Amino acid sequence: MMRKKSKWSAWYNLANWQHRRKYQLMLKPLCEQCEREGRLEPATVVDHVIPHCGDYNKFRLGKLQSLCDRCHNSTKKLVEAHGFDTRIGADGMPTDRRHPIYRYERE
Repeated sequence: MMRKKSKWSAWYNLANWQHRRKYQLMLKPLCEQCEREGRLEPATVVDHVIPHCGDYNKFRLGKLQSLCDRCHNSTKKLVEAHGFDTRIGADGMPTDRRHPIYRYERE
């Protein structure tokens, strides 16, 4: 089954994006998520920290992060879908303070 392309997918072929992508990977050649978890993995994807959702200004000017394919296609997608990271820490508790289990601490 073929996935439908978004209206803005062509933006990733523009020269200004290609230059920005290359510069980001030059500045941060390792996956930032893996680094936070103590792993060294080459970054292959330049990701918008806050999804641009078709807003060209956010696409062009939004904060970027370097990620490996695994982090971009699994971890990042889960966070965007749920609104929080679902990973569990060594203590058995969710690592993301936005996880619903912590909502009573915020109230």
